[in-house]
Amino acid sequence: MSGTDELYPPAQYGWGWILLAIGVLVLLAAAAWLVVVLTRPRRAVAFTAPAAAPMLAADVATVLRQEYLGTIAQIEADYRAGLLDARRANLDLSRTVRGFVNEYSGIEAPVLALDDLVRLGVHPALIDAIGRNYYPSIFRRTAPVDPLVGAEAARTVVTTWY
Repeated sequence: MSGTDELYPPAQYGWGWILLAIGVLVLLAAAAWLVVVLTRPRRAVAFTAPAAAPMLAADVATVLRQEYLGTIAQIEADYRAGLLDARRANLDLSRTVRGFVNEYSGIEAPVLALDDLVRLGVHPALIDAIGRNYYPSIFRRTAPVDPLVGAEAARTVVTTWY
C-alpha cells in the first residue's frame, strides 16, 4: 500500500445519471404495460342468441358440401356465360375440389401432385377428376377437356367424399 491509512469515499454520480436511469426504468415499465394491454384477448361481445341445438359434425359436412357445390355451379355458369375460357374453368374447378378435400379431411390436396394423392390412397373420384379432366386441360397443349364434364366430376367428388 501507499503507507497511508486514509480511506477515500467512492465517487458519487451526478443527478443527471440518476434521472436518466429513472427515465429508462419508466420507459421499460410503460413498454411492458403496453405489450400486456395490446396482447390480451379481447372481451367477447355478449349478444343474446336464441338457444339452438349444437351443430353436429354431419351438419358441418352438409354445409361445407353445399358451399362447394355452389362454387362449382358458379364456375360452370361463368364458363357458359363466356367469362372463363375452358382452361381457366378447369383450373378453378381443380382448385375448388382440392380446397374442399383440404377443408373436409385435412389432406393438403391443394399442394400435392397427382402422384402424391395416389400414394396417399385418396378417394378414387378425386384421382379420376384430376387425372382425366384437370391435368390434361391445365398442363397439356392440346385442346382442354370440356369444363362441363369437369364440373360434373367435381360434383361427384364433393358429394361422394368420405
